[in-house]
Parts: sequence; C-alpha cells; structure tokens
Amino acid sequence: MTPFKFEVLHQSKKSRARVGRIHTPHGIIDTPNFVAVGTNGTLKALDNEMVRSIGLQLMFCNTYHLLLQPGPDVIAKGGGIHRFINRNMPIITDSGGFQVFSLAYGGVADELKSKGMKKHGGSVLKITEDGVHFRSYRDGKKILLTPETSVEAQKAIGADIIIPFDELPPYHIGEKELRQSLDRTHAWEKRSLEAHLKNPQNQAMYAVIHGGVDDALREKSCNFLRKLPFDGFAIGGSMGKSKGEMISMLTSLLPKLPDHAPNHLLGIADLESLESCIPLGIDTFDSSYPTKAARHGTLLTREGGMKIVRGRHSGEFQPIEAGCTCYTCQNYTRAYIHHLFKAKELISMTLASIHNLHFMVELMKNYRSNIINNLI
Repeated sequence: MTPFKFEVLHQSKKSRARVGRIHTPHGIIDTPNFVAVGTNGTLKALDNEMVRSIGLQLMFCNTYHLLLQPGPDVIAKGGGIHRFINRNMPIITDSGGFQVFSLAYGGVADELKSKGMKKHGGSVLKITEDGVHFRSYRDGKKILLTPETSVEAQKAIGADIIIPFDELPPYHIGEKELRQSLDRTHAWEKRSLEAHLKNPQNQAMYAVIHGGVDDALREKSCNFLRKLPFDGFAIGGSMGKSKGEMISMLTSLLPKLPDHAPNHLLGIADLESLESCIPLGIDTFDSSYPTKAARHGTLLTREGGMKIVRGRHSGEFQPIEAGCTCYTCQNYTRAYIHHLFKAKELISMTLASIHNLHFMVELMKNYRSNIINNLI
C-alpha cells in the first residue's frame, strides 16, 4: 500500500471547497483541516498526549529550530520525531527557509500587518545560488543551509510530510528581484526533490508555489512545479499587504493547481482567513495563532475572541462557552481561568490552549460537514 495518498470525498456544488482525506504512515488527515504549530516538537504549554486527546490530526514542526536544538542527529537517535516527542499521528516539517529568510526580511505576518521589509542583516550572513549562510542564534556557529542539507535534516527528523528549500522574498521587492528569487526557488526546489527521491523513506514532499502577489508569476511557479513528481502543493511567499490582496491572489491561483493533490496554505489560519479561503479549495492551514492567542488570554468562541483577563469575567461561574466539550470547559469556570491569568499561574496558558485547540478541531469538523451539505 502507498504510504501517502490523497482522495477527494466530496466536491461542493456551491464553491471550490472540498472534503478529502490524506493518508500518511502515521494516520489520516481529514480535510479541510487546521494544523497547529509545535515549533520545537511541542505546542507551547501542552504535552503531546494532551494534543492527541484533543484530536489534532496534523502538527507542524520547524526544521530551523530543531536543526539548532536538539539537532537532527539527536532526534534520529531517539527513534525519529514521532517517538522522540511521543506523537503517533501525522507531522509536517518545513525546510528551515522560512525562519532564515524571516531573519533577513521579516515574516508573512509582518507582510499582512503592512510592516514592510526589514533590512538585510541579523544572523543571515550571505545568500548565494547554493544556499544561505547564517549564524546560529544559540551558539553563534556558522551554518550553511542548502536544499540538500535541509532535506538531509528532514530525513533525520522523519516527519510524514516535508517541504523543499525555498526563498521567502519580502512584499516590497522589485519585479526584477522577484523574478530572480522565483528562479532561484525553483532551482532549489528541484534540487530538494532530487535529494528526497534518492531516499523517499515513506515521506511525502510538497512543492511550494511562489511569485508574491503577481498572478503571472504564481502561474509560472505552478506550471514549473506541477511537472515535477511532488506529492502536494503548499502556497508560500508573500501573501500581500492585506487580506484582500491575499484572497485575490489565491482566487486566481487555486484553479491552476492539480485537483488530485492536496494543497496547504503556509502560515495563515486565523478565523477570518479560514472563512474566506476554504471556499477557494484550500485543504490544510497552519498557524500558531490559536495557541498564541490563548497564552495572551484570548479564548476563541463562536461569538468571537474573549479577553478572559477583563474584570467582568471575574464573577462568571460558567464555562468559557456553553456546550463546549473541551477538558477546560468541562472542569473549570471563566472566573477561575480569569483568576489564574491575573495571578500569572502557568496553568492558565495550558487551560486556555486546550480550549482554543479544541475549538479549532471542532470548527474544522463543522466546515467539513457544511461542505458535504453544499452549504459552503
């Protein structure tokens, strides 16, 4: 049996939204779905057994951080990422490129917040056709990250889905530089795929579509990458300086992607974006937003975000949300969680993260149900 397979179970009659199933060596991912970010092999404030019980099917780990600490060799000696972190469910890793180029330019979130381009600098020393020279933020050691070393690290880590090495240019970049970046990324992705195919190791590799908010360049990227034997497609690079610009770009791009392969939107999964992007046909979304919001005292509800530290919640002896079946709502009240945050007790972040992650899992179940009923 092929360890990786994607099947479309239902195509909405109302939009491009679809319900599917991604088969991996460590289980099935129902789509569309939310992917939580466990940067260092854990979602902050949660252990992986709790994450499993909540039902999060796919978890994102960051190669850049794992490369620097504890190192791919340690993870490999520990039996691979699944055994090392005690998670027997699907895992996806990125190439490390996102973090490296974010150090130079700023990240996707900065783009959508219109923060613009940072100057070249920081720990990135040099970008060449071969790869990126950077300095470890942990010990100052100089490291060269190339398509081949990125894939080698992801092989040692052992995730179910891996990502080729790519460049992340900023929104504010000239047309000539954007074209040069796209050509470099395509060369790096082809090299990554060639390195991967020498030792597939039951892993799937997703291509990353680039081109900024230039529809013609996005189409060029799609045409180049779909000719190569990738298992799926991720949408990366600059998403624009506004949600509207991102939706416009995705509306143009999605029909050009192969129907038979899963697609993933990198770094975006806030509630507003999910509502806009699921009808376009996106299958999976990753983001640290729900757990980061939880740690800052924002609890997700059907009525919107609840700032639990506000004084009015101090006397509310009811669950965060009526009818919620998460561990937090079944056992604790708003008043108690409010108290924990005000007292700066660490368990406040754990209980809030449990609720928000459960909210996302249930939200995606609801989206899948609505697509099957052709409501989306």
